Amino acid sequence: MKDPSLSVGRIMLRLLGLAIVALVVLAAWKRPDRALNIAMASAAESLCSGVFVSHLDEKRVFAESVAAQPGLHPLLRGMKTVVDGNTVTVRWHGGFEAKATYYPGYGCALPLRTPSAATLAAARALPPASAEPSVQPGDAAMQAAIATAFAEPTQGPRRNVHAIVVLHQGQIVAERYADGFTPETPQIGYSLSKSVVHALVGILVLQHRLDIAAPAPVAAWRDAADPRHAITIDQLLRMESGLDFPEADTGFDPVSRMMFATRDMAAYAASAPLASPPGTRWEYTSGNTLIVSGIIRDTLGGGAPALLAFAHAELFKPLGMEHVLMEFDGAQSLIGSTRVYASARDWARLGQLYLDDGMAGGRRILPEGWAASAGKRTLGALYGSGFWSNVGPGNESIDGLPSDAYFASGKDGQRVVVVPSDQLVIVRLGSTVDPPNFDMKGVVKLVADVRAACCKDSLAH
Repeated sequence: MKDPSLSVGRIMLRLLGLAIVALVVLAAWKRPDRALNIAMASAAESLCSGVFVSHLDEKRVFAESVAAQPGLHPLLRGMKTVVDGNTVTVRWHGGFEAKATYYPGYGCALPLRTPSAATLAAARALPPASAEPSVQPGDAAMQAAIATAFAEPTQGPRRNVHAIVVLHQGQIVAERYADGFTPETPQIGYSLSKSVVHALVGILVLQHRLDIAAPAPVAAWRDAADPRHAITIDQLLRMESGLDFPEADTGFDPVSRMMFATRDMAAYAASAPLASPPGTRWEYTSGNTLIVSGIIRDTLGGGAPALLAFAHAELFKPLGMEHVLMEFDGAQSLIGSTRVYASARDWARLGQLYLDDGMAGGRRILPEGWAASAGKRTLGALYGSGFWSNVGPGNESIDGLPSDAYFASGKDGQRVVVVPSDQLVIVRLGSTVDPPNFDMKGVVKLVADVRAACCKDSLAH
């Protein structure tokens, strides 16, 4: 008769062996070393942007943009940062390291996307920006509206509001800046950058160089037998491509790897398989925007220098956006998901372009109706095309926002709100680490308070 304890022992050993194999497979799949490298790259990029582009104190940037991030906070104990010359280095326990280098007139770059000499020359050749005096709100109600938005809550995450600008009927009627910020300070837009990509596509459509309803001109999808061949630029802009490319900001997801560990972001995103037929499912992913960035690059030709010249001549200069910086990946595509900087006034000027149906200074910049399309919902989601939408009836509308409002939105509370019925554009920038909504309640109140201060006749909308 067999000893039952031996059988149990063998079973336990087998289970232990299976558990070890499972852990090895999980580690190989998840690759925590990759996630740690991505975390260090993210921290280095944030520090570089704040210190060198926005000219802020290193400790302030670290506290607001690194230490406060939920994914980075557990790593702070072993993290060391060094700012040397124009380079930021971030290390974790000496085993994981990332560097980000600042290039004047261009921005910051990780080693995988070091800009070419031609790109740096093109960035330095752009006209210098002019000084812009601050406008003080004269109305007490407007002052109170902005002061409330800047005020820190008694509990919960800090708002760290950096700038607010209000345009009414095309004129600046109020603005305020936190210490260290001015009307000329370029500020990272994060996903506000997607709205810049939307505008660049609109210009190319107006020039008959792109057709957003046709199959997207992506080399990897050229074969008509490829199910991705049917994906259109419009579907990419509307986040309904159907690609299996989730965005979770964990360090393990495809978007994290694309952003911090990939040289050619557009090609990496375009390699994703389909998870559903194009146009049938909405899912927000920066991969869609980076594919569009690659299309813009290929349409213009000439890499990053050509795109810099095009964007400034056709978009930024006509709008008076003088404090814009754009960063590119290693394949010279604009990192249009997140890496466009602009002053608060410049972001407001982009919003005004959409409020004015694509017109600026008597010149048509975007196709007629392009702006209205940006605010039209996609598959019932609170997203339009390059902008988030509040347009339409139903419980999905954001309570408190005017029914016709739509807005650009970026990580940590970057917002450009367009309210056509009130002829309003409201910009709110900051470092509000409060995912997933980044003080959306505060933005809704800001919009309501501004409307009450300047637009009493239209509050019925």
